[in-house]
Amino acid sequence: MPAIRVLLVEDSLTVRKQLCAIVESDPELELVGEAEDGKQAIELCQSLRPDVISMDMMLPLLSGLAATEYIMAHRPTPILVVSASVNRGELFKTYEALAAGAVDVMEKPRGDEPTGVWARGFLGTLKLASRIRVITHPRARLRGMLQPAVRPPLPANQACQVVAIGASTGGPSAILEILRTLPAGFSLPILLVLHINAPFGAAFAEWLDGQTQFRVTTARTGQSVAAAKGGVIMAPPDMHLTVRAGRVELTNEPERHSCRPSVDVLFESIAREYAAGAAACLLTGMGRDGAAGLLRIRVAGGVTVAQDEASCVVYGMPREAVMLGAATHVLPLQEIGSMLATLPGSRAEVPP
Repeated sequence: MPAIRVLLVEDSLTVRKQLCAIVESDPELELVGEAEDGKQAIELCQSLRPDVISMDMMLPLLSGLAATEYIMAHRPTPILVVSASVNRGELFKTYEALAAGAVDVMEKPRGDEPTGVWARGFLGTLKLASRIRVITHPRARLRGMLQPAVRPPLPANQACQVVAIGASTGGPSAILEILRTLPAGFSLPILLVLHINAPFGAAFAEWLDGQTQFRVTTARTGQSVAAAKGGVIMAPPDMHLTVRAGRVELTNEPERHSCRPSVDVLFESIAREYAAGAAACLLTGMGRDGAAGLLRIRVAGGVTVAQDEASCVVYGMPREAVMLGAATHVLPLQEIGSMLATLPGSRAEVPP
């Protein structure tokens, strides 16, 4: 099997040489190029055609975000963002890069990690990222290629009370797409679980809040779900999000499918709490977290949606749900928001 071709983009010579040495230590990888700014990254991506790119965000001449946007629009390549998590501006640029099509993110080495731990994680993540089938961005280019899905009718006599969304790899872009396509006046509370590395999850709700019409907050134990109508409640890093008696509960119970927060944990609590009054969407992501929970919601009478293969960055979690028979609807990403907008009870009552 040919080696995985890696392009490293990092402006710090010290860090770049460290990353080069790590890549060159693995016989499954081939370092094909190094770039110290975003302009060079674009040029090398076009000429070298790497299988995967390690991308810093804070670069001279052209930022890592701008380079990511250009590459994903013109020569789609799996991009792993390797970035610091202590600067809020850099965090927000990282979220923008994920929304633009970068497939994953990990924190730069701090220097205090046990020997070899960060390097092993970096190598493993590069290999996983290289296998992801990326799509051309901006997303508008995809819309003309997808045919509208045939979907069964929604139940007319059961008002929906809550929407739950779960996502992993490729999730930031998919979540943003759905929230931006929901109409003004959408009044259902939305509960959200996104798999994202802990250092990068802390400010994601704040960033998402600034990108859409919806109020997006990090979940707090005891807050009322109903009071969040027309808003989004997101699970914080390393805590499971559940609902009991109409209120949020956060727990640090063991990981599910190596995930905390877990989509399954949220979906199972939604099935118990709301039954046929629940709707849930399982979006792009690696693994099988959320599939069994989505089935619980369907069995309880709720509306369940799995993102279709053509629009997924990684058709893992939705595929598992489809194979279980957990999805009442299998839809392209750009149709999910419009479907949610047709749920009974999804629009605020306007007084006469």
